[in-house]
Amino acid sequence: MTALITPDDVPYLPRGVRLENDQLRNIRVLQAPERAMQLDQIGDAILGELDGARSLAQITRDLAARYDAPVEQIEGDVRDFLTGLIERRMVFLRDIT
Repeated sequence: MTALITPDDVPYLPRGVRLENDQLRNIRVLQAPERAMQLDQIGDAILGELDGARSLAQITRDLAARYDAPVEQIEGDVRDFLTGLIERRMVFLRDIT
C-alpha cells in the first residue's frame, strides 16, 4: 500500500533519524536505527528542507524556485522520494489541517 501524501501534510524526520556527513566516503547519508541510506544531491536537497513546520506544498514551491524548475515536476519527484521513505519509516507525516 502506497502512502498518500497530501499538499497539506508536513513531512519530518522522526526521532532517531538524521542527516549525516560520512566524511570517510565524502557522501551524505540518512541514518536511522540499524540502517542507513546514501543520498544523491536530489535526495539531500529534499531532506534538507524537512523542518517539521512546512507543508509538502511549501517545500515543493521553495525547491522549484531554488532550482528554477516547474512546480509540477518537483512535486512529483518529492512525493515519490518521500513516499519511499515513509514506507521505510524514515520520514513521518504531520497533518496540519
